[in-house]
Amino acid sequence: MTTLVLAEDDLDIRAIAARILRRAGYEVIEAADGSEALEAVREHRPGVVVSDIDMPVMSGVDLCLALRADPATADLPVIFVSGSLVPGDPRPEQAQATAVLPKPFLPRELVDCVEEALSRR
Repeated sequence: MTTLVLAEDDLDIRAIAARILRRAGYEVIEAADGSEALEAVREHRPGVVVSDIDMPVMSGVDLCLALRADPATADLPVIFVSGSLVPGDPRPEQAQATAVLPKPFLPRELVDCVEEALSRR
């Protein structure tokens, strides 16, 4: 079973996304912000990270940059899930995100995005 870290500050969205991913067969480690997610990545060594961009304490962009700066996690797929992105927003590219999924998303879109990111690894 592949483990993933899900970083989302909105409890309802996090619960929905976690349920979708668990039903798809993933072990999901939940985090309320980027700082918690970074600790979870270091502890659990997941196969992929799914992260909101705009979160308190540490944003998804800062999380992704921290992961890219560490040789142990530099190639870890990071999927941004965000409702605040506008076309041409440079943040995902600057952070070297693997993929971006806009909110709201369909359950199948989330699972497909995770599967695609894992297949590229």
